[in-house]
Amino acid sequence: MVYRVPFSGPSPVPSKIVDRATPLLKDRIRALFRQLPKALTGDEESIHQMRVAGRRLRVALPLLARKPHGRRVRRARRILRQLTRAGGTSRDMDVSLSLFEERLKEIGPLTPEKRLLRERLRAGRRRSHARMTDALMDLDIARLRRDLRAVLARRAELVFTVLLRLRDARDSRGAQILESLEVLGEGFDLPSLHQLRRRLRRLRYAAEQAEKLTGQANDAPALFRQLQDALGLVRDAFVIAAWMGRQAAAAAEQGRVELAAEARAQEQFFLERSHEHHRAFLALSPAMTVRRGLEAMGASRSAA
Repeated sequence: MVYRVPFSGPSPVPSKIVDRATPLLKDRIRALFRQLPKALTGDEESIHQMRVAGRRLRVALPLLARKPHGRRVRRARRILRQLTRAGGTSRDMDVSLSLFEERLKEIGPLTPEKRLLRERLRAGRRRSHARMTDALMDLDIARLRRDLRAVLARRAELVFTVLLRLRDARDSRGAQILESLEVLGEGFDLPSLHQLRRRLRRLRYAAEQAEKLTGQANDAPALFRQLQDALGLVRDAFVIAAWMGRQAAAAAEQGRVELAAEARAQEQFFLERSHEHHRAFLALSPAMTVRRGLEAMGASRSAA
């Protein structure tokens, strides 16, 4: 006698599991190589987008790959780190020049000293673009492509496993960020603030991947982005302040009093601007905002 399970309506278990992770991994890889050719020519926006795509892929690989700790994934992530760092100085010089040109529009007549500082920034940007191109050419891009092709050939991990990894990433990275905020308090510690920004960025990218995989929107990416952008303004102003400080010191050594005074004045302006941005960051109640983002990652609402 054959025992038959009584039919009780349609099964809630899908007959076929939809692979959402592999297309997401493929998109992340394509986004990087789409920007690389123009970035190599020194195109400012392509440099920025290449670095963004590289960072997103570095976060995606250990979350989506079948073998997150495998040799190919580890090597690909190492090359991606080198790639994003290669464009860092170039991006800083682009932003510094843009900030100074905006400043020049605000303060009126262009004196010889201001003009010289602007020309030096422009020359520095050209040199940084050339160094970036050389650094990118030295990277083993062919090896990166082969490794990523092999990772993709295995297809991504099952979505359920990826979601578990995302949950663990949310918990561990969220705890790190909250601990950093507690240690920092209201202190203006640029290296620590920059590290905090990097951690927020990685958590934001993880939150974006969760949205893509679940098809559910939440406030987490926007909340983390708000804090990340605020810290970016702090750093950008500090970077050009430091550059102006070096120009002032060099001019003073050469006895160029007027140039030293102008560079020192610009250093003080941008340093104060950096502190203003830091106060604006603190006004966002960072710890509370992070907790809201973490809660949103754990309790998404359906996208409209």
